[in-house]
Amino acid sequence: MPVKIRLQRHGSKKRPFYFIVVADARAPRDGKFIQKLGTYNPLTVPATIQIDRQKALDWLHKGAQPTDTVRRILSFKGVLYLKHLLRGVKLELFDEAEAMVRFQKWHEEHEASFNRRQEASRIARKAKFDQPVVKKVEAVAAPVAPAPVVEEAPAEAPEAAQPDAETEA
Repeated sequence: MPVKIRLQRHGSKKRPFYFIVVADARAPRDGKFIQKLGTYNPLTVPATIQIDRQKALDWLHKGAQPTDTVRRILSFKGVLYLKHLLRGVKLELFDEAEAMVRFQKWHEEHEASFNRRQEASRIARKAKFDQPVVKKVEAVAAPVAPAPVVEEAPAEAPEAAQPDAETEA
């Protein structure tokens, strides 16, 4: 039976919330599952991820294949790196204590990097919203050069019939 570690969608329309589960690959997306490993909420900033590392690691060792999204989540949480280190222990490249020291060092660096990015993002958002609102006035049309002035001779008005002084006398 092929086993996958995948997301199971919950939540209402346009408000997703996911469970990270181990399920038979032939089962429907939101159907029967073997074990729940954690949760993933993409709506929070940053996305909230709760996962049991030990259970996920056990299932990876048993051969469960994560989907692409779950693979990224497991990588972000360090489960895949821990699996990599434990493979080094199995190959006798170093002992388990050294693997845990390396994982703790990676975890601390990862958390510090993540916190720096979050702080920079928070400062950028605050700076963006703290700027005064400046209304931009845009020209409706491009400025037009004035037309050359052409002087014309005034048109002669038709002469009005004026009574002749001679005819009246």
